[in-house]
Amino acid sequence: MLRMPAVFSSSMVLQRNKNIAVWGESDGDFVEVSLNGCTVGTNVHDGRWSLCLPPFEAGGPYSMSVTNGSDVTSFDDIMIGEVWLAGGQSNMELELKNCRDGSRIVQGAADNSTGCNVRFYYTPKVAWMGEELYKAESGSSWEKFTTGNCSRWSAVGYHFASKLSEKLGVTVGIIGCNWGGTSASCWMSREFLGQQLCLSSYLEEYDSIVAKQDEAEYLKEWEEYLVYQAEFDKNVGNYYATSPNPTWDEAIRLFGENKYPGPVGPRNEHRPCGLYETMVSRIAPYTLAGFLYYQGEEDDHKPYTYYELLSTLVKQWRHDWKDDTLPFMLVQLPIFQGEGEPDYQNWPFIREAQMKLYNTVKNTGIAVILEYGEYGNIHPVDKEPVGERLVLQAMYHVYGGTDAASAFGPVYKSHFTDGSKMYIQFQNSEAGIVCKADSEEGFEIAGDDKKYYHAKAEIEGSAVVLKSDKVQKPLYARYCWTNYRKVTLFGANGIPVAPFRTSTEDGSKAVGSRNGLAQ
Repeated sequence: MLRMPAVFSSSMVLQRNKNIAVWGESDGDFVEVSLNGCTVGTNVHDGRWSLCLPPFEAGGPYSMSVTNGSDVTSFDDIMIGEVWLAGGQSNMELELKNCRDGSRIVQGAADNSTGCNVRFYYTPKVAWMGEELYKAESGSSWEKFTTGNCSRWSAVGYHFASKLSEKLGVTVGIIGCNWGGTSASCWMSREFLGQQLCLSSYLEEYDSIVAKQDEAEYLKEWEEYLVYQAEFDKNVGNYYATSPNPTWDEAIRLFGENKYPGPVGPRNEHRPCGLYETMVSRIAPYTLAGFLYYQGEEDDHKPYTYYELLSTLVKQWRHDWKDDTLPFMLVQLPIFQGEGEPDYQNWPFIREAQMKLYNTVKNTGIAVILEYGEYGNIHPVDKEPVGERLVLQAMYHVYGGTDAASAFGPVYKSHFTDGSKMYIQFQNSEAGIVCKADSEEGFEIAGDDKKYYHAKAEIEGSAVVLKSDKVQKPLYARYCWTNYRKVTLFGANGIPVAPFRTSTEDGSKAVGSRNGLAQ
C-alpha cells in the first residue's frame, strides 16, 4: 500500500526555489521520490513518511514517481512555478463564471486564447470526516485552464494567478480552500482557537448546543434539512432568474422559511474548527509561496475580537506549513449595506482589525478595495480589481517588483490640530490625493465629548484639512467609518484612501450586526 494526499496529482504545480514537501502513507519500510533527475528517500515510521525534495527553478513539464519498493505512484505534466492558497469565505469562493466578464474568460479558455498559464486545485468541500470526504478526495485533482474546468474556479484566485503569471513568466497554481458563509473560527484548530480567552465564545456557544444533542436525532434533522434546503434553493434560484422584480420577502412568502445554515452540530460546515479538520489539514504542508485570504463578513457580529481571531488564524496556518514567515496577503472588506437594512457600523471594526494585522504581523499585505463593494449585494461581482491589488501586494512584499507608492493608496499616518482645524497626514500620498466627486466626503471629527460630526475636508498637497462649525477643538477624526457610503478619495494611482480613525479611544461603537447586537 502506498497512499498520498489528494493534492498531489498529475498537472500539479510545485513551488519553485523552495524545499518541496512530499508525504504520505506506506506499509513498506522505505519510500523514494524522484523528480527531474533527483531522487530522495526516507524511512517509514508507523505507516507514515515525509521528505523534502531540493529546490528547483521554474520549468516543466516534469514527471514524479513515488515507490516503496512494491508499489509505484506516478504523476505527469508537473510544472514548477508559484503556488498560492486562496482561503476565506464566499467572496473568495465566488466562481469565475459568476464574476463580471467571467463568461468571456471561460469561453476563451476553449482554445486558451487568453494565454493563461494558471492551474487550480479545489480542496474538496465536505464538512465532516468520513467516506463522503474520502470519495471526494479520490475524485479531485489539479486542473488546467479549460472551459470545462475554470468556470468553477475562484474568480479572485484566477485573476490574481493570471496577472502574477504574466508578471513573473511562470506557471501559477492556486489551491482553493474556502467555503461561503464561514467564520475564521472554522479554519483553525481547537488548540489554537482556545488559546485566546476573548475567543472562547466561539467554542462555548457551539459546545453548549452539541452537549444536549442526541446523535441520532441530530443526524435525522440534518438529513431533513439537506432535502428541504436543496428544494428551497432551487425554487428561489428559479424565482430570481425568471421574475422581473424579485424580492427576498416575496421569495420567503412563496417558498417558506430559509433554514440555512442548518442545525448546529458536527456536520455543519459553520461549526468552529470543522473545516480546519476536513480541508486545511488535508493539504498542509503542501509547499506554498503564500496565502491569499478574503473573509470577515461572517464575523461581523463579533467585530471587536476580529483582530485576535485573524491573527490566530495566521499563526495556525504558518505553524501547519512550518514557516513563521510565510506571506499572508489579505483583502480588506469593501463598502456594503444590506438592502433595506440600517447601517450597523460594524464593518469599520473588521476593516480596522485587518489593517492592524497588516501593521503588526510580519510578512503580511493588505489589498484595499473599499470602492468595489455593492449596495444590497454582499458578493460584489467585479473581482478583477481584487486580484490586481493582491498582485500589487505580492509584488511589493514577496517578489520585489514594485514600490509602496504603486501598491498602496494613501494610508493614515498622523494628525495634528491647529485651532479649530485638524490636519490628517498619510503615507503613500506624495503624488497627491485625488477627489473623484464634487466634494471630499466621509470625514467626521469630534471634540472631548466624543460626539462625531460631519467635517468639511480640503486637500492640501498630500494632507487633508478638516473642520466643522460644531467642533471648536477637534481631538478625534475618522474616515469612512460606516458600512457603506460613496468613496471619493483616492491616491494618484487610483487606489482609495484606506478607512481609519485616529484613536481607538474615540467612543466609536458598532450599533449592531446582521446577526444581532455586536459583542
